[in-house]
Amino acid sequence: MQTKKLALAGAAALSGLALVAPPAYAGPPAKTVTITVMGTSDLHSNVLNWDYFKDAAYSDAQGNAVGLAKVSSLVNKIRAERGADHTLLFDSGDTIQGTPLAYYYAKVEPITETGETHPMAKAMNAIGYDAVTLGNHEFNYGLPLLATWVKQMRAPVLGANAVDATTGKPAYQPYVIKTMKVKGEKPIKVGVLGLTNPGVAIWDKANVEGRLRFTDLVESARKWVPEIRRAGADVVVVTAHAGDDGMSSYGEELPVENASAMVAEQVPGIDAVLFGHAHNDVPQRFVTNKVTGQQVLLSEPGRWGNRLSTLDFQLAKQRGKWVVTGKSSTTLATNTVPEDPKIVKLLKPQHDTTVGYVNEVVAKSAEQLSAAESPYKDTPILDYIQKVQEETVKQALPDNTLPVLSIAAPFSRSAVFPAGDIRVRDVAGLYVYDNTLLAIKLNGAQIKDYLEYSAKYFNQLAPGAPVDLATLTNAGGTPDYNYDQLSGVSYDVDVAKPVGQRIANLTYQGQPVTADQEFIVAINNYRQSGGGGFPHVTGAEVVYNAQVEIRQALIEYATAQGTIDPADFAVANWRLTRDGAPLF
Repeated sequence: MQTKKLALAGAAALSGLALVAPPAYAGPPAKTVTITVMGTSDLHSNVLNWDYFKDAAYSDAQGNAVGLAKVSSLVNKIRAERGADHTLLFDSGDTIQGTPLAYYYAKVEPITETGETHPMAKAMNAIGYDAVTLGNHEFNYGLPLLATWVKQMRAPVLGANAVDATTGKPAYQPYVIKTMKVKGEKPIKVGVLGLTNPGVAIWDKANVEGRLRFTDLVESARKWVPEIRRAGADVVVVTAHAGDDGMSSYGEELPVENASAMVAEQVPGIDAVLFGHAHNDVPQRFVTNKVTGQQVLLSEPGRWGNRLSTLDFQLAKQRGKWVVTGKSSTTLATNTVPEDPKIVKLLKPQHDTTVGYVNEVVAKSAEQLSAAESPYKDTPILDYIQKVQEETVKQALPDNTLPVLSIAAPFSRSAVFPAGDIRVRDVAGLYVYDNTLLAIKLNGAQIKDYLEYSAKYFNQLAPGAPVDLATLTNAGGTPDYNYDQLSGVSYDVDVAKPVGQRIANLTYQGQPVTADQEFIVAINNYRQSGGGGFPHVTGAEVVYNAQVEIRQALIEYATAQGTIDPADFAVANWRLTRDGAPLF
């Protein structure tokens, strides 16, 4: 019998016949549908293509445009081309902070008191967002303002991993399922899970401590994605306010900060991740899920509305269910379209109010002061920040007998106080963050450690090598805002030395600072709560915390003085050296 089978097989092979059944009739090809998810992130309250600090239309070296009015024109174009019923529009966070427009309606005329609709709610509602995710900067102005904005938004505001500190239950809506109607077919259901950044627990500790906890993005997705699938989602998109490099700026005390790619790799059932936080333009990236082997699509749409991500999903009907059979994405530059006149008109009253506010004169400057050299030279314009912080703390602590020092960083190299009239926008352009002022107690040894940590900002300079300003700073990707300068003591930063051995000649009033010598140090809330990972500050005794906004303190001090004159506050107390010789 075995011989007979082999013979038959051989005969079949020789005759070119295959002993396999013919394919069954598969019927007509499966119906395919393409849907498009559009996405923004890190809008930072840019509605119009306007730079409030320069009081002019926005421009940068790359020719980018910004603002929701530009985004709206692209969205309208895509909806017209692909069919509004085949598109959705999401955002991945950092929406209600970042420009004087946002500041005005949070602090000068707060929407919590006036009942006015927040400009970002007004614009996003008019454009027709389908879901918005919380970014870390949503918490900057406190939970009451955030709650007011959430209530004003027509789109659900998502944050699955922001949970009640006591109960552990979600404090915000975790996800939403959007139903897209396909003519003559079963509707397509798109599930959207919103994840915010765990760093809120550090960066906005004063606003959230004891009220909210922020859980791990991967674990949160692992919990919610299966529920979204069980609820009938054909497509699952995660909108995450987290970068994609798997790194954190704050060490290991909190879940990973930039975990978007980790979510894609480790949690099955996700088709795509629209992410933000890092301000990068990532048109398309694929990550392989380690559980299923499936490809997960990622895209990040830059910042401030300079890009719009478009994620296309091809779906086919299989056994009566929609299945994703293909996907791709890109980012579109908003400088290719005009502003949507509808959004411009709608926001004009609030925009004009903000322009009026930022152009109010607060003082006069005796001379032009520039921050251009502030990352590598002791400049008077940063000394102005130091002076105001020191004086604010001294006045608040009249019985203090310890020396008062101050910490400041170069937030903006383009900041300028012009000679003559100083306006709100000039001060806001120097201090671009909504930080508050604290004072802590540190000893000499801790201050030395702190300055050594800060000095890692410089690349090591070999003996005799030319000083190239383009490569001197930002070592290891350290941003300017993480290079802290200290006033009240004098010191050298020797960039010829390795990291950790750079601070020399640390003195107070001409005498060497001793390890146990105590100081009061004025510091901002971001740094004191752990932002940047600087040593000693999170555990240091806090001796002052009146929630004074530093930017507002700068404005009020200037108004009270009437004149900003570097002769009153500029002290060259630190310098860069190479093997002990001044670099400049």
